[in-house]
Amino acid sequence: MRYAEKLAQRINATGSRLCVGLDPRPDDSGGIEAIPELLKKVIDETWEYAAAFKPNMAYFEAMGLRGLEILEEMLGNMPKEVPIILDAKRSDIGETQKYYARSYFENWNVDAVTLNPFLGYDTMEPFLDWEGKAIYILAVTSNPGSADFQRQMVGDRYVFELVQDICKRAQEEQRKSDVGMVVGLTNASDDVLSRIEDFPLLIPGLGAQGGDLENMAGKGRTAPDTINVSRGIMYKEMEKGYAQKAKEWADKIAAAYPA
Repeated sequence: MRYAEKLAQRINATGSRLCVGLDPRPDDSGGIEAIPELLKKVIDETWEYAAAFKPNMAYFEAMGLRGLEILEEMLGNMPKEVPIILDAKRSDIGETQKYYARSYFENWNVDAVTLNPFLGYDTMEPFLDWEGKAIYILAVTSNPGSADFQRQMVGDRYVFELVQDICKRAQEEQRKSDVGMVVGLTNASDDVLSRIEDFPLLIPGLGAQGGDLENMAGKGRTAPDTINVSRGIMYKEMEKGYAQKAKEWADKIAAAYPA
């Protein structure tokens, strides 16, 4: 089964496109040794509503070797039904990328990984021939600085459209891995989305970043897009349980962007 098919099945099973972001913060959680139990609790309580989980490498790497151990332990115990998108945003020349691909897809067996396409198509290739796996390449990120490069024009096209060409080329070459894009909800204007084709999107920017779900309404998309919420579940409205917050976000997403 291809990654996009697995994700689509999960979206249909949950009735929502919610991606639960896993961004553990020791300073807000009682220290590093409290993180494994926190992550277990978040996952156990939210997986029923999650179309995907998205661990962010930066938060684990910031905890040093123990953080990588925590990540590995967590990945080994994730619900098998829920796709795992590792948010790593790696970018390097092909030989180095080959080892990143082995690390994520072989050693940790995640379903998908985020990559920075700035170095070009050849640096994506080490990730493109893994059966059942996928990459999401940064196209229009959710930060204001996406205007510095991604939303600049080159001739009569935006830079993010050049990024989209990577998806088209991989599809034309019938590569084994699926390719999608990261498109931040805060910058998903009609002008952007009208130029984005029906590739799977990973959509950050909802919740703490203030993205508007109405941006995705009525666009006629059929790809298995998933919308990430991280802080809004892990570190906001702590009087509520994680399951309650996940359900509320899942319901909001489903209402605005039905599965």
